[in-house]
Amino acid sequence: MFSGGLVPPDSSFNAASTVAAVALLLAAVIAHVLLVLPRLDAGRGRLASGALAVAQILIAWGLLSASVWVPWLLPVAALLTGHFGFERGLDGRRVLPEPEPSALPPADAVAALSRSGAEGSMLGRYRVEREIGRGAMGAVYLGRDSKIGRMVAIKTMALSQEFAGDELDEARRRFFREAETAGRLQHPDIVTIYDAGEDQDLAYIAMEYLKGEDLQRHSQPGRLLPVPQVLRVVARVAEALAYAHSQGVVHRDIKPANVMVDLSRDLVKVTDFGIARISDSSRTRTGMVLGTPSFMSPEQMAGLRVDGRSDLYSLGVMLFQLLTGLLPHRSDSMATLMHQIANEPAPDVRTLRPELPEMLADVVTLAVEKRPEVRYADGRQMASDLRQIASLMDAAALAPPPDVGSPPPDSSGFTETVKFDRADPRHNS
Repeated sequence: MFSGGLVPPDSSFNAASTVAAVALLLAAVIAHVLLVLPRLDAGRGRLASGALAVAQILIAWGLLSASVWVPWLLPVAALLTGHFGFERGLDGRRVLPEPEPSALPPADAVAALSRSGAEGSMLGRYRVEREIGRGAMGAVYLGRDSKIGRMVAIKTMALSQEFAGDELDEARRRFFREAETAGRLQHPDIVTIYDAGEDQDLAYIAMEYLKGEDLQRHSQPGRLLPVPQVLRVVARVAEALAYAHSQGVVHRDIKPANVMVDLSRDLVKVTDFGIARISDSSRTRTGMVLGTPSFMSPEQMAGLRVDGRSDLYSLGVMLFQLLTGLLPHRSDSMATLMHQIANEPAPDVRTLRPELPEMLADVVTLAVEKRPEVRYADGRQMASDLRQIASLMDAAALAPPPDVGSPPPDSSGFTETVKFDRADPRHNS
């Protein structure tokens, strides 16, 4: 019936045999494609696919003895299904690479990172683990450096939401300039900055991740730390500020929330250097004052140029609050608060805690003096006075009660260091 046929028709090949052979061929194809190959690796899949394809061709070849036009299609189908089955086998065993976390569309970056679903998102080379804090201009996240696996704290600022056009370009330049300046500070009591960048319309600073708490919780009545411990913590902050000031860096926002401590490990770290300066343009443009108002110096409140003495004023306010649980100036009205800071002297700390020594009250008063030229000129000097008072308080706590009589003369040398007269205050440098 066909010319050039390879196998002549064989009448002995009956219909039942043909049906059985076709069923066998279909079973081989099904087993090949659906059952065998998806369960084999690439190497075994290649061998099994070849063997089953040969078996399908042989079955189709045998059917040529019973028919002419049908068997010619079957070898072609066998080859095609064998190839398809082989590819299925490879796909079934191929290990797909772990997908990279999807980048957030720039327009949705701030909102998305604000949700709990931000975990696993990427910010630069950092994988966001969770939110650990929130500030005026953005959130702080715990992140992991994808290159070296280091855990970092990532402070974010949505500059594009605060600025536009040329102001945005200037804000970016200010951001990286201040981040670079703060990143050069290398002091054991200043948090280390590792990196700064911008991604998904968010500017970020990656810094040392600290396990501890800020001093905010210890600035409330009922949660105050022992006085000698307060003095030693504040002395370390004063020395850290002295180092920063020597490098030309002014913090501008010293307050309990920006000092991290782990008292069990004797850890004290000043955070957020440069952050207040970065947000200067935004807050001024929107009518807000820079820094936290209650801790601002009079010159800072007035918008004047500030130096390290402004930080020491803020540190004096923080010391006042850590000792008493209250701020020296308090008001629900911003105008009233600004007037108090600029014009009214801070109360004597002993009006709130009469048991505090007079020399400590003098240190606090000197630190929160309105006139910068009268305040402490250097944080190291303030730190030295605070440590000396702490040592005297420790010694007094261990000494037996003195006999009733006139007090002994002061031989500590403290009066030679703190030269302060409320009637006529003098420069203390």
